[in-house]
Amino acid sequence: MVDIGAASPPLAAARGGSDARAMEGKTRMDVAQADETALADYEAFCRDGVHGPCQHPVWVRAWVAETGADAVIVTVRRDGVPVLKLALEVVAKGPFRIARFAGGNHANGNFAAVANGVATPLSHADRAGIAAALRKARPDIDLVLLSRQNPHFEGVENALSGLATMQSPNVSLAVNLAGGFEAVLARHNAPRKRKKFKYQFNRFKQAGGHALIEARTPDEVERLISTFFELKGKSLLSKGIADAFAPAEIRAFFRALFRDALAEREPPFLLHGVEVGGRIVAINGLSVTKESVVCEFGTYCSADPKSSPGYFIDHTNIQQACERGKKIYDFSVGDEDYKRSWCDIETWQFETLLPLSVKGHALSLYERARAAAVHAVKSNHALWAFAKRLRARLADGLVQQVLEHRALALVAVRRHVRQVVRDHIQRGLLGIQPGTGGPQRADHDEVLCSALPLRQRLPPGGGVCRNFTGSV
Repeated sequence: MVDIGAASPPLAAARGGSDARAMEGKTRMDVAQADETALADYEAFCRDGVHGPCQHPVWVRAWVAETGADAVIVTVRRDGVPVLKLALEVVAKGPFRIARFAGGNHANGNFAAVANGVATPLSHADRAGIAAALRKARPDIDLVLLSRQNPHFEGVENALSGLATMQSPNVSLAVNLAGGFEAVLARHNAPRKRKKFKYQFNRFKQAGGHALIEARTPDEVERLISTFFELKGKSLLSKGIADAFAPAEIRAFFRALFRDALAEREPPFLLHGVEVGGRIVAINGLSVTKESVVCEFGTYCSADPKSSPGYFIDHTNIQQACERGKKIYDFSVGDEDYKRSWCDIETWQFETLLPLSVKGHALSLYERARAAAVHAVKSNHALWAFAKRLRARLADGLVQQVLEHRALALVAVRRHVRQVVRDHIQRGLLGIQPGTGGPQRADHDEVLCSALPLRQRLPPGGGVCRNFTGSV
């Protein structure tokens, strides 16, 4: 363990809490390897604190155990009292080593664990203290990159929002459940939604009837998660999208996550499924907090082109969240039409970058440029619609390759993103015959494209890549 002390200015009072203890005094940063002792301390801290679903101790423990992650726990203390903890994993990215939230790209809606009732906005002095502690404990780390963070969570301001941050390219869409399910329907075209749900219900009845499954036993977890991996893998393969759930250690993690969650009095992670005629046709992986239900991932399959089990399970899960007194149903990151048909809350997430080395500073500049380019695309409705159409027609990696290739140049010369896309995608890809499938309800990926690798990268001057996974 490394213990670094640093002076800190007084903390501001927590939002909405007259009883919040705005603490001042000496700040200390501890960095400990995530062994059993550190994980037990993290679990005890979270028990009485506030944290995002992907910072839950069940998530962190399962990730460390099943993936063998090189993980550390960073603790911020005020006058000896822990007020914030970060559960991070250290991963290699080419020649760089990055510290990120445990879970990597599977961790969405991140919110670092903070002490309940304690105001904890970190200052630039805290930033320097954390950097110094990490450099001393782990001199191999080049960059701390904390992605896809929510600015607020259940009435609490994100403690990391006061550090040097950038806007994430990811938007999170959610449903306000105020007033109950009938009020939700009334705000979102109730007649159409009732008609569509009834139609699906009748189609399922004709197919032998349906059953709703909430996995509450290890056997039910295994049945649903195995079916999810199978259906998701086939769906993504048909669209030319890399399957982020394919690695054995990732599958082991999710199996452990939903199985271990059952030991909690109120399971923080649940699998829901729809069974029709003895066959699982839709699955959602949910995280459950005090006020929210978050759809972390989902997939569906239907041999009937007129049936929409994906819509059916979303409709059902939203209704159940209302019945259980939740305030928010969160579809997580990703901007898709099926989400917007329900959603009235739009949240742009942010990212924290903390370079720890010269290489880390260079990587930080690249990440900022890349995020700016992708965000510009995603925040422009017409341009994002064009990008999704392109993604549906092509092997997904092309758009990502172009964006990454042009990100720094875009920022450096302040060229308009629309021009970049038009010049280096639209024009350059004329004549390419598409691959298969479209991205509807594909996943909750935070990037513009999650692609199968190209056989040949775009050349430095731009141009057309002719050798990719697909046909030309």
